[in-house]
Amino acid sequence: MTFDPDATLLKIFTDPETISDPYPLYAELREHAPIFKTELVGRWVLTRFDDARALLRDPRCGSGAGLTDERVSLDGTKRKVRSGTLSMLMLNPPDHTRVRGLVARSFTPRRVEKLRPEVEQMCDDLLDDLGGEGDFVGSVAFPLPANVISALVGVPAEDREYLRPLIYDLTVGIEQTASPEDLAAAEVSGAKLTEYLQDLVARRRAEPQDDLLSGMIQAADGEDKLTESEVLVNTSLIYAAGFETTTHLLGNAVRQLVAHPDQLELLRNDRSLIPQAIEEVLRYDPPVQVDGRHVFEDIEIGGVTIPAGSSTMTLLGACNRDPSLVEDPERFDVTRTDTQVLSFGSGIHYCLGAALARLEGEALLGKLLDRYEHWEITEEPAWRNRMTLRGVDALQVRFR
Repeated sequence: MTFDPDATLLKIFTDPETISDPYPLYAELREHAPIFKTELVGRWVLTRFDDARALLRDPRCGSGAGLTDERVSLDGTKRKVRSGTLSMLMLNPPDHTRVRGLVARSFTPRRVEKLRPEVEQMCDDLLDDLGGEGDFVGSVAFPLPANVISALVGVPAEDREYLRPLIYDLTVGIEQTASPEDLAAAEVSGAKLTEYLQDLVARRRAEPQDDLLSGMIQAADGEDKLTESEVLVNTSLIYAAGFETTTHLLGNAVRQLVAHPDQLELLRNDRSLIPQAIEEVLRYDPPVQVDGRHVFEDIEIGGVTIPAGSSTMTLLGACNRDPSLVEDPERFDVTRTDTQVLSFGSGIHYCLGAALARLEGEALLGKLLDRYEHWEITEEPAWRNRMTLRGVDALQVRFR
C-alpha cells in the first residue's frame, strides 16, 4: 500500500482522535516523507529536527506576511489576511531587528525573574481555590498564565475576564483549519482588544507604571521609538501568546506526570529535576505544534531543494521526537539532560516569552509537589479541536 503523506497530514489536523495523540502519525511522516510538498496548500512540510532547525534559522527564510492578502486552509478554503501594522513575529530584518530590539528592552530576564515571588503566590492562591479537586485547566492552568502576563503587561485585574474570550477568539486565526466563522469572530475580538489597549496606552502615557507596557512606550534607541501602532500590535501579540501556550504547557505537565507515575516519584524525591521535567514536557508534548517560514531564495534542506517563493510548515511535535536527536524519543524521562527542543521556535523569531513560560511551569510544579502526594485524572480530558496550539479545554483532577 502506497503511503499518502497528504492524507496523513489532513488526519493530523482534522481528526479529533488523532489530535489527542498525533505522535504515531508524526513517526510515519518522519519515516516515509520527512520532507514533502503537500498538495493540500502547496507548502513544504518538515518533520526532522535538524531540517526544521536549519530552516527556521536560515536568513534566506522569513515571514511571508504582506506578500499576499490570502491564506489557504488545509481544506482548500481561501481566506483574507488581516491588514495593518505587522507584529514583530510577521516582520523580517531590518524591520524585525529594530522592533524586537525595542520590545526586548522592556521584556528583560530581570523583569521576568522579578515576577517569581508573585507567580509563586498566584500558584498558592489558585491551588487553594481548587481545593484538591476539579477542573485543573479552568481553575489553575488558564488563570495562572493569564494573571502572570496581565501583571507583566500591566492589565488591571478587574479587566482580565473581559479580555479572556477575546484572546480565545484571536488565537484561532493561526490554526490551519480555521473556518470563516472563526475568522470573523477573530476580527471582532481583535478590534475590541485594540480598542481596549488604546485606552490603556493612553493611561500609561499619562501615568507610567513599572510594567511592560510602560516600558514599551518609553523604549528608545537614540531617537528611534516604537510607534503607537507598533506598541499596540506587539502588546496584543505578547498578551495573547502568554495565555494559551503556557496553559497547555501546564496541563500537559500534569497529564504526562499522572501517566508516568515513576517520573512523578523521581521528581518528588529530587526537586532539582523540576527544570528538566519542564524541558521534557516541552520536548515530549509541546503546546505549540507548528511553525513556518517563507523561502526567499532557493535552499537545500536535508538533501531536498526548496525553491524560492515556497511556504513551509515545520511540525514541531514530530521534530522533538526525532530518533536522531534523542535516545528512545517515545519515552517520557525527566532525567534527560541537554534536551534540545523546537517548542519555542528557533532563530530570530525564537519566543520572547520562553523564560516566563519556564518560570511558571517550574513554580507550579514545585507547589504541586509541596502539597500533594497523590495525583489523579478523574475523567478523559476534553481536547480542544485545534492543532497549532494543542491542548485540552478541561482536565478533571483529584490531588491529595
